[in-house]
Amino acid sequence: MTDKPERRSLLLPILVSGVAIALIVLVLALRSGEGSSPRTFEEAASTADSGEDSGEAPTAVDNPDEPDLTMVERRDPDDPLAAGPVEAPVTLVVFSDYQCPFCASWNADTLPALLPYVEAGDLRIEWRDVQVYGEDSERASRAAYAAAQQGEFSAYHDALFAGGETRSGSGLSEGSLVDLAAELGLDVDQFTTDLGSEETTTAVEENAEVGYSLGVYNTPAFLIGGEPILGAQPTDVFVSAYEQALTEAG
Repeated sequence: MTDKPERRSLLLPILVSGVAIALIVLVLALRSGEGSSPRTFEEAASTADSGEDSGEAPTAVDNPDEPDLTMVERRDPDDPLAAGPVEAPVTLVVFSDYQCPFCASWNADTLPALLPYVEAGDLRIEWRDVQVYGEDSERASRAAYAAAQQGEFSAYHDALFAGGETRSGSGLSEGSLVDLAAELGLDVDQFTTDLGSEETTTAVEENAEVGYSLGVYNTPAFLIGGEPILGAQPTDVFVSAYEQALTEAG
């Protein structure tokens, strides 16, 4: 895995000092498992310390000293990697990698169940690619961003995870990514320009830095209404978390 230390200079200003508490806990949590049981960051860290795993669903922890992780939500109307209205009462932030098999399965199994909430205006989804698998993942992220410049992020993103599977390394070569853009009916010349542009590179690096700064070095990881979920948990975990966040949002 790649921790990309040279990117630390791109740290976004939204990460204030209060998040430092969460960073230590989140690193422990993410390194402790691969998504076999739903846990909050705090519960996962406790499990890592004790060596135990109850397998029980996460419960809300009302602790006024916990940092507010909703600050990670961008809610930018110009964010090309987002779906749903900026004023949606609940936001889901997705930390993903295009070579991650768990990310691909989540995209096929769970995302479709959440999209009706997006269409209803109650849920916003914001993607933050973290390229923990290296250069092929980074190239795929740039390609998805280039497609997003033509309003086709969703179609391109889904094609990269077609059938709930990841593409091979050759399937993430620049030529293959350009061919995919052509298959989807994108303007190939514009796509190729955007794929190699400085704007795309910077945007992809900044999105990844949000995840790295929170300790996301295993994927997928999620924040829904500011509450973390680790791994490609069963769909009902996400539906329940959404419903709870919606209730809390009033």
